[in-house]
Amino acid sequence: MPCSMHPMKRKKRKSKKHLVTTPAKWRWMRCWTKALARRSPMLMKLKSAMLVSWMTPLRMRESKAMFHKRSSLVTVKMKVLLAHDSRSIRKGEVGQGTMMGSTKQRRAALLVQLMLLSVLAGCTSPLDTTVDPRASLEAYPLLIQEGEMVALDARTSSPVEGVITSYSWDFGDGTTAETMIGFTSHTYLSHGQYTVRLTVTNDQGGTDDAVATVMVNGAPSINITMPTTVRAGDAALLDATQSLDPEGDALAFAWDLNAAEDSDGDGDPTNDADETTPTVLLDTSSSGMIFGMLRVDDSSGAFAVQPFELNVTSRTFKVTWVSETVQMSWDEYLDQGETWSGNMTPGEQGRVMGFNAVLELNRDIAPPHDNFTLALNIVDDRYKRNVKTEPGNYSTNEPARAEMNEEGMNQAGEDGLYTSDSAQELLTFLLDARDNARGQGTWVWSVVAQQSDPDAFIGEIDPDPGNDWTLTIEVQIMRPSLTEVAVGDTSE
Repeated sequence: MPCSMHPMKRKKRKSKKHLVTTPAKWRWMRCWTKALARRSPMLMKLKSAMLVSWMTPLRMRESKAMFHKRSSLVTVKMKVLLAHDSRSIRKGEVGQGTMMGSTKQRRAALLVQLMLLSVLAGCTSPLDTTVDPRASLEAYPLLIQEGEMVALDARTSSPVEGVITSYSWDFGDGTTAETMIGFTSHTYLSHGQYTVRLTVTNDQGGTDDAVATVMVNGAPSINITMPTTVRAGDAALLDATQSLDPEGDALAFAWDLNAAEDSDGDGDPTNDADETTPTVLLDTSSSGMIFGMLRVDDSSGAFAVQPFELNVTSRTFKVTWVSETVQMSWDEYLDQGETWSGNMTPGEQGRVMGFNAVLELNRDIAPPHDNFTLALNIVDDRYKRNVKTEPGNYSTNEPARAEMNEEGMNQAGEDGLYTSDSAQELLTFLLDARDNARGQGTWVWSVVAQQSDPDAFIGEIDPDPGNDWTLTIEVQIMRPSLTEVAVGDTSE
């Protein structure tokens, strides 16, 4: 702080222990001595009475008897030196007494005066007795998230003299405040770096500043690209690669693909991490709304959450019923007492309308014919039926045979438009519809040889202990032909 060269009235010098100074005077004195040491170290070694007399005002008590006119002490002393006709200072001019006694001394002193004019150019402002406080500021935490609060503590600030009368706060975001105590808090709504400036004022009119820097971490910005509607059975691509972090931090992703299901069992169905990649291929199997949640975290503790929804629609099919015949046949040999069985599932291909089954035995050389039985068991329907072979006509070479048939097992299907989540689901509905599902499941056919021992005829023995047979089955079905169409389109 610049120092003054205003002269003070001469008072009676007191002993050293009674000297009174103020911080402002000490600053003035330090300014003089530092300037001397910096510009001319040799001046610090001078022990002349003149230098001693200049430092005398610093050791005097505080006095109100200061000159009202701003005049330079150096100027006054130069006037004294120029009055070289007298070997002593006249009373009333400066009140310092005799300073020099010889012309040589006056010339040396004049040289010193000229040097001081250049050395002490920065110490000629008026004496400032204002005492500034000492500001201190601590902010915690120094890193916060958007919308969080930072505490600002200036309670260790010192008034130096008197008391602190106000604390003025500039929070760096365009808002300010003033408090009587050295503690406050502030909430930052936007990310960025903010400089908080505190100005402390004491009752002497002095001020001092202190600053603190607060970092506000911004939450990631989520950007999801995805379809709003897909058809059941299709997959939806969920893409969050365009999500950004304001500070450029790496991002971590956590997809909850079904907010209605608590897959991790923590009691909260909306915070599951079903997938952790930026992109997800979400498979769908049934129509309806899918609600999910995406959470994105940065490496500094900030996160953002965004819900999403996907509308899964059913498919539309045009159904045309086509009549078909399913055929099966077996050719085997059985000895008396043996049984054969075979399975078929004609209902897998369509709705069963009826069937016809014929069992024929190879013709024996001579009568009587062998006796066989044909049986059918439709397991799911608990349908059981059997028939026995009837002798053929030897004269016309007709073999023994058994025949089984049935019609009208189900109603005929109706053509039209149907909606379903998948073609397979619609087929199951059409073929397993209530009151039209007879014949579905496994059909078990059985052939039993009750009697095929050799028979005597006119003294000869039938050499055949068994018989060959053939089983032929025809099942009439109506097969639904499905063609998927767009909504409102009835053409194939």
